[in-house]
Amino acid sequence: MVNLAYVIAGSEATGGAGLQADLKTFQQLGVYGVGTITCIVSFDPKNGWGHRFVPIAPEVIADQIEAATAAHTLDVVKIGMLGTPATIDTVAQSLAQQSWRHVVVDPVLICKGQEPGAALDTDNALRTQILPLATVVTPNLFEARTLSGMDSIASVDDLAQAARRIADLGPRYVVAKGGVELPGDDAVDVVFDGNDITIFRSPKVGEERVSGAGCTLAAAITAELTKGAEVLDAVSRAKDLTTAGIVGRISANTPFDTVWQGA
Repeated sequence: MVNLAYVIAGSEATGGAGLQADLKTFQQLGVYGVGTITCIVSFDPKNGWGHRFVPIAPEVIADQIEAATAAHTLDVVKIGMLGTPATIDTVAQSLAQQSWRHVVVDPVLICKGQEPGAALDTDNALRTQILPLATVVTPNLFEARTLSGMDSIASVDDLAQAARRIADLGPRYVVAKGGVELPGDDAVDVVFDGNDITIFRSPKVGEERVSGAGCTLAAAITAELTKGAEVLDAVSRAKDLTTAGIVGRISANTPFDTVWQGA
């Protein structure tokens, strides 16, 4: 039997993140991937590689979800970049049409290129409409600060406190990622299951963020859950795979490197 996983996320034109990274990660882990595009992000090489963000029309997103869920029996989904309140409305309404065994949310909060007011509306809509659906949510350090309402996260204990606060928004598990930005020699991820804290550590690989790492981690968790893993086991395997992808990173003509899903 072939395991199928679904992703609803943005397309990233360099291939290093977003839906492209998600589908490659699914394939690497032996899972057939089905994807719906919510927006198109294309970095601007003539303007410091800043973001160019184009949302897909809500009715087109709804059509994609309708086709994907009619064609395949899907019960595990990863949610990536949504980008606008209208997109969030559409995705939330579409997800409500059926039951899901697992929903993994990579909470991309503020898209560069949005006006501050629109970004705040998107953040609020994500909190109220998407996070309560989540089995697992995977905020990075910035997203953990924003969602938890904490002014700073400077230690593993702070990261654990942020995870506890985010859990109050509805997700069953919170995977708060320290990454390279949390002080110390290790990349630390903190998992809160509603009762207990579990800490995952691996040595940092360099001091710079690598494009696609967060997408890869959440997609790998999704793939492992699709195959029947328990959440903590899925997080452990996903962290190992992502770390290997960071070690095997790919350089390009961009000011950032990209995770290699074939590592």
